[in-house]
Amino acid sequence: MTFTLPDFDLDTFVRSTLAEDMGKGGDITSAATIPSDAMFEGVMASREAITVAGLPLAEAFFRALDPSVEIQVLVEDSARIVRGGELMRMRGKARAMLTAERSALNTVQHLTGIATLTSSYVDAIMGTGATLLDTRKTIPGLRVLEKYAVRMGGGTNHRMRLDDAAMIKDNHVAVAGDIAEAVRRAAAAGIERIIVEVDRVDQIEPALAAGATHLLLDNMDPPTLRGAVTLIGGRVPTEASGGVRLDTIKAIAQTGVTYISVGRLTQSAPAADIGLDFRSI
Repeated sequence: MTFTLPDFDLDTFVRSTLAEDMGKGGDITSAATIPSDAMFEGVMASREAITVAGLPLAEAFFRALDPSVEIQVLVEDSARIVRGGELMRMRGKARAMLTAERSALNTVQHLTGIATLTSSYVDAIMGTGATLLDTRKTIPGLRVLEKYAVRMGGGTNHRMRLDDAAMIKDNHVAVAGDIAEAVRRAAAAGIERIIVEVDRVDQIEPALAAGATHLLLDNMDPPTLRGAVTLIGGRVPTEASGGVRLDTIKAIAQTGVTYISVGRLTQSAPAADIGLDFRSI
């Protein structure tokens, strides 16, 4: 199994997650009730329609506790699976499987939930030309994995870190004095990508004149967005943000914006309903 992501150490993640779950004494329930030589077969399957993410991590959890475990991954991450679809089959030491089960399932359920929600938003704007973006509203320590899950759902990552681009928002403007001054300061600092949040149409021209390279149109309704896109006229990419819901995103996309960012993709996606059933062999 090969699974690599930039700025992510799979072995460290697996070790620390298992250590958190096992504590100092390990899985005392399995050790007390399951013979050391007992073997299990297991099947991981979906209990709802999903877009899969995280199976390589689940495999890594099981292999960490039983290097000889036999695992058959039946689908790839990003696959869309119907309710009841099998994701993975495994055969190995019963104690190891039971100990790794929760860490493996928690990870797959969380990442698949993000991928599944993302794919529903992507489907809603299909054909409009707009691109779905995530945000930095991620669980601390899990950003790389959560943004990976967004990609598996068909979305596109926005900033990974604060140093990827300047993003000037209302608090920056309040300190700088006005939006043009905030943008000028960012440009003077040598920052190439300067994203500027505007919540009024009259802020657009000052931001562009000062050097904005991307405009975030915040909490604007579709008619206002359409007018803003017309005014900007393709000079910089445009991004709609703020209060975007699944039932409103298509109308927003049809205004002609380049991007739509949705914090909920990573902030509050529900975990996917995925089960793992074992039997003795």
